[in-house]
Parts: sequence; C-alpha cells; structure tokens
Amino acid sequence: MREYQTIFPFISANKRRYFLGIFALLFVDAANLLIPQIMRIFADWAQFGELTRDRIIWAAGVILLLGLMVAVGRYGWRVYIFGTARRLEYWLRDKLFKKYLSLDDQFFNHHRTGDLMAHVTNDVLMVRHSMGGGIIMIIDAVFMTLFTVIMMIYTVGLRTSLVALLALPFITIVVLAMSKPLHQRSREVQDTFSELSNEVQENISGINNIKAFGIEDRRSADFYEVNNKYQEKNMGMLRISVLFDPLIELISGISLVVFIIYGINRIREGSLTLGDFIAVLNYLRMMVWPLVAIGLVVNSFQRGIAAMGRINEILAVQPKVSEADSPTRIEQEDTQDRDSNPGLNIEFRDVWFRYEENLPWVLQGVSFELKDAQSLAILGRTGTGKSTVLNLLLRRYDVSSGQILINGTDIRDIAFKELYEKIAFVEQESFIFSRTIADNIAFSSDGNYDPERVRLAAEFSQVAGDIEAMPDQYDTWVGERGVTLSGGQKQRLAIARAYYQDSDLLVLDDSLSAVDTNTEREILDHLDEVQRGLIMVSQRVSTVQRADQILVLESGVISQRGNHKSLLQDTDGFYARLYQRQLLERKLGEESGEVTQHGSKQL
Repeated sequence: MREYQTIFPFISANKRRYFLGIFALLFVDAANLLIPQIMRIFADWAQFGELTRDRIIWAAGVILLLGLMVAVGRYGWRVYIFGTARRLEYWLRDKLFKKYLSLDDQFFNHHRTGDLMAHVTNDVLMVRHSMGGGIIMIIDAVFMTLFTVIMMIYTVGLRTSLVALLALPFITIVVLAMSKPLHQRSREVQDTFSELSNEVQENISGINNIKAFGIEDRRSADFYEVNNKYQEKNMGMLRISVLFDPLIELISGISLVVFIIYGINRIREGSLTLGDFIAVLNYLRMMVWPLVAIGLVVNSFQRGIAAMGRINEILAVQPKVSEADSPTRIEQEDTQDRDSNPGLNIEFRDVWFRYEENLPWVLQGVSFELKDAQSLAILGRTGTGKSTVLNLLLRRYDVSSGQILINGTDIRDIAFKELYEKIAFVEQESFIFSRTIADNIAFSSDGNYDPERVRLAAEFSQVAGDIEAMPDQYDTWVGERGVTLSGGQKQRLAIARAYYQDSDLLVLDDSLSAVDTNTEREILDHLDEVQRGLIMVSQRVSTVQRADQILVLESGVISQRGNHKSLLQDTDGFYARLYQRQLLERKLGEESGEVTQHGSKQL
C-alpha cells in the first residue's frame, strides 16, 4: 500500500469528508443489523402465540423507520465517499498534468504520448475506484463481518455461531491466494492499455499519411494485434477475478446448508427458537455480501495499486533541466529611450553539448555574442546543430560545458518564467492549437486579448489577408494542429503569435521555409523595422543575408562568421558556395517560368 503515499496529503485535507462518509456507512450497517433482531422477536411472538395487533404495528413501524434510516445514510455515504473520490480524481489528474508541464524535453523524447494520456485517464480512474468504491467495500466488509458475528453470538451463543461461521477460514485462504496474481495481471492490463492508447493516438494523428500511402489495411492489422493483446490481458485478469464470487457463494452455501440442518435439529430439541433460527439465517445471508466484498476489495485495490504505481513513476521523475532554488532577475541596461534599444545581450561561451553521454557531440566550443537589438543568423546543413543552439538558449537542455549568458547572467540562474517572457520563439514545425485564429495569435495572453494588437500581429506576419478572406475572419476555428490551414499559413500564424508576445528577443527556427519568396521578403522588411533582438535559423541565404552577424555551423563547429558581404569574399567557403548555388537555382526557376509562359502564348 506504499503506492498510496502520494495521495496522503489529499486524504489528510479531506479527512472530515471521509469521516462523515464512513460514519454514514456504519450508521446504515448498524440499522441493517437491527432488522434481523426485529424479525427474531416477531417470529418468537408468532411461535408462542403472543402476536397482537399492537405488536404487529410496532414491528412494521420499526422496520419502516430502520428502512428510512438506511436510505438517509446511503445518501450520505454516497455523497461524501463517492464525492470525495471524484475530488481525488480531479486532484490527482491536475497534479499529474502539472508534472507533465514541469518536465523537460528529454522526458518527452523517451515517453510516448499514448502512455502519458493513459496515466491521466485510465490510471487515475482506477485510483478513484479504489478510493471510492474500494473504501466503501473494505469498511463495509470489516464492520459487517465483525458485528454480524457479534450479533450472532449475542442471539444464539458461541457454539451455534461457530457452526454457522465454518466458511470464514476457507474464504480467507482464497483471498490471500488470489491477491498476488491479481496485482500482477492488473499491472499488465494497465501497461497494455497504454500501448493501445498510443497506437490509436499515433494513427489518428498520422491519418493523412496512412491514406496517402494506402496502408489502411496494414495499420488496421497492427491495431488488431494490440487490441487483441489488451483483450487477452483483460481476460487473463478476468479469469481470476470472476472466481471470487462463485467460490465465496459456494463456500457460503455449504455453510448455510450445514447450519440449516443443525438449526432444525436444535429447534426439535427445543434449545433453539424459531426466531433465533430466522435471525441467524438472515445474518448468514447478510454475511455473503461482506465476503464477496472482500474479493471485490482485493480486485479494486490491486488495480488501484498497479495504477498508482505507474503514476508514481511519473511523479518521481526529476527533470534534468531544473530552475535554480533562488533565481536571479535578468539585469536590464538603463537607457533613456527604452524602445530604441530593447534587445538582450546574448553570449555563448565555449559551449559544448551532446544529448546523451554515449552520443557524439552536437556542438563543440561554440562562442558568439549578440548585442542589444542586433540580428544574428545561423546557417548550415541539416543536422549541424542549428536548432540545438536555440534549444539551449531556451533552456530546453543544459549545456554539457561552457556558459550561456543573458545580460551577463548565467541562463541557469534565471527563472523560467522570466526567460520565456524575454524570448519569443517560433519553432520549425509550427504548432497550432485547436481554437480560433485570434486565440492562437494571442496565445501568450491571459485570455483577454487586444483585437487591434492581434490584427497588427497578423499584418506583421503577412497572414492578415488570408484571415480576412475567411468567413469568420479572426473568429475562425482551426482544426487540431491547424489541419485546416496550409503550411505557410501555419508558419505565419506562429510568427504573428511571437510578435504579439512583444518580447525583447525574437527567435525564428527556419520559420519561413513554407512561405513564398515575396511573402518572405515582406516579413523580413517588417523584421528590419522592429527594434528588438533577432536570431534566425535558416538554410536559405535570402533569409539570413540581412543579419548583422551570420554564423555558419558545420559538424557542430562555427566554421565561418561575419555579415553577408564579408562571407561572400571567401569564395571557397560554405556560405559563398551555397549562395551561388541558390542564386543559380532561382535563375533557372525564373527562366523555366518564362519558357512555360512563352510556350503557352504560342499555343
């Protein structure tokens, strides 16, 4: 049960609600235990000819009163125990989701989305069941078993009660024998559910690719295997769990038959009254539920323990990138005209980085400085570490060695919130949320956005025309991941979102790759007008040539640095060769367009 230590703070905070619920449950059980006593007295009156009209009315009234007490008590324990379990579900799901938000990229690189979704949905649900219905069953089973035995001894004595309770030792053996395999198979079911969730999530997310390659049948077959595995694991657990009820019913039934035979002989001897016999029979029937509940409790708590164990594994993860215990603020230079110089001073000092100890270096001794409102461009082949530089600047990972300084402060000493407020980032693959266009642009706001500012951001990124051509304009609801938008529209929408944030530094990670050259030129013109720091990564020379400083990365090392003009002077360098190749490709493309247009006119 150590797995449940995680929820002890919740239980402590809600102990009053649990206490009231348990009190109501015990109140109901006590009322139920009195009903056989009323029936015993009534039967004895009938057996000995002492039944009168007043006694009939009295017995009926007491049973009705007890029934009313049971109804009120049941309402109470349902509200307090089931209701508190629902609160636990909210609390635990919220705790788990906040944990996800606190974890770094390395965690998500090694965990599948379907697994993480299963923790928040199915695992939390299992814990709720164990701390709702499970609590009820375990309290009910213990109280009813104990006090039913006491009431039986009180009614017919110890000897007769022992005959009636012959089943208890055998049921205890059954419960203990089945608890361990139930826990193991419960964990297997939860793990397989994660695989199933991941399979569904990946196929739905990649449905367009599945259809484009015509592999629906193959994906359906793969899903069948995972789904069938989940069914087999459930059936394996079911084969054990369904044995509880039949075995307990069988053992209880045998015990009941033994007592009936024994009780009838005692009645013939005159040592047992009819009322006592009826009372014990009712108590034996009442004991069937606690005995069945023992099996259900084991099943519920074993599933809850398995689920809680999986949740605890996530909650125990410590991010490799963590905030300093006492973070410092970014020192801002004092200037009379703040708007004319709002940039940050970014410095990389001999930065080395690799993603894992056994992997090769991605960056090797990278050093550069970006001052104030200057612009910096990083260019290089795919896989040379360009995006890694930006990830380190955003502190998605920590450097292996070296330092990254912002206004002279080590980035590891800066609070995450302040860091992200100072830097607006546009990723290479723009993520668009399933909400309105205006909500996507004003994503950094608290929900009360400025419509005029949203419009200006859209104009800045050259997406305003596309938005205003839509029927609902800025209130247009985009599909999941912006599926209703083109690649260029998504990139421009992401740029508008970064512009709306109005941070000191704007970072673009190859964020103009899906837009045409004319739109790119317009956006770059607007970037020149903005008085803030700018870092951009691209593989197009046309994108980076306006930057104050250009870095060329090759195999994680800065091989060239300078501005566009100075880099072109090194005719054997990567930058000049790339520029000439892209210039030639553009000319060939323009000539091809002219030939096509001329041929069309001739036709």
